[in-house]
Amino acid sequence: MDNSRRKFLLQLGTCFAGLATAPAILEKTFANLPEPAEPYIQEARYYKKLDNKKIQCFLCPKQCVVSNHKRGYCEVRENQDGIYKTLVYGRLVAIHQDPIEKKPMFHFLPGTTALSVATAGCNVDCKFCQNWNIAQVRPEEISFRYVSPEELVNITKYYKSPTIAYTYNEPTIFTEYICDTASAGREKGIRSVMISNGFIKREPMSDLCNVLDAIKIDFKAFSEKFYREIVSGTMKPVLDTMVFIKERGKWLEIVNLVIPTHNDDKNQIKEMCKWIIDNLGPDVPVHFTRFHPQYLMKNLPPTPVKTLEMAYNVARDAGINFAYVGNVPGHPAENTVCPSCGKILIERTGYFIRSNNIINGKCSFCQTSIPGVWS
Repeated sequence: MDNSRRKFLLQLGTCFAGLATAPAILEKTFANLPEPAEPYIQEARYYKKLDNKKIQCFLCPKQCVVSNHKRGYCEVRENQDGIYKTLVYGRLVAIHQDPIEKKPMFHFLPGTTALSVATAGCNVDCKFCQNWNIAQVRPEEISFRYVSPEELVNITKYYKSPTIAYTYNEPTIFTEYICDTASAGREKGIRSVMISNGFIKREPMSDLCNVLDAIKIDFKAFSEKFYREIVSGTMKPVLDTMVFIKERGKWLEIVNLVIPTHNDDKNQIKEMCKWIIDNLGPDVPVHFTRFHPQYLMKNLPPTPVKTLEMAYNVARDAGINFAYVGNVPGHPAENTVCPSCGKILIERTGYFIRSNNIINGKCSFCQTSIPGVWS
């Protein structure tokens, strides 16, 4: 962890995320199951051994070379005598039941809930991170509860949520847990969605596509400079990830957080929308969301609504059928509109659905098929 990030956390203190308590029936069910002393420490996938007990990680494009008894950039994977270990397998720091619209996902089972979970850690360091108190800390710096894949699936069923969402921090860093949990969930009719920055290598992304039902990518900016200076990452791997997800036939939605003076240039947004049309097609939902000062970018104002409306209009003019304005509750651009007849299909206020006129995946007014996962 770099010194500026560590200093920031020490100054403000770590804000622990709330842990939802599992129902008593589940506590009893799992109380007698034998567990290792530290079940969240398991051998990681996606690495190779090097000389002198070093390893190289191939989970994300940083491809960290890690010496013995050191950790990778994400701080949640550690070289223990030449064996790379994940320290956060099922080590959950947040469990909440959210509307699926909060992710935001607007074309995936609207009006339903998702049991949303997170661990500590991230593989980038966005200066505007809204969940810095869990994403930018080491696992030992925050309270947690170990939840096995099977237990999480049962908790999800108990709360009658059709979906588990891996979110809040960067799910890439606990890919092993996602793969096992999503697979277990699929056997019991529970779907899985991942809310990700898309900064991931091809092999783990392929494994995730085998078990996930939908993916939302936080696309930071159509700018390598922005990714390098504001995110501590690179843009090209994220573009490749989105193309790969589309090729694999997984439902994809994109969020672009519009930050004043940093990624709100009209020409840059035009270029981004053209890239989306050319590489992903016109039906991928694109959410332009409002920035609020957070973490290391408290010197900026919230995004003007007019800027979001500019981005929305640029996207619509480019041919994107489903553009949205986010973090502005009550804005008409929260609604899903039929690209054929122009009627409102899903009327929203914030995270709440006021009406839904999509029936069997089609516009109830003109019978046009509407891309998404509706049932």
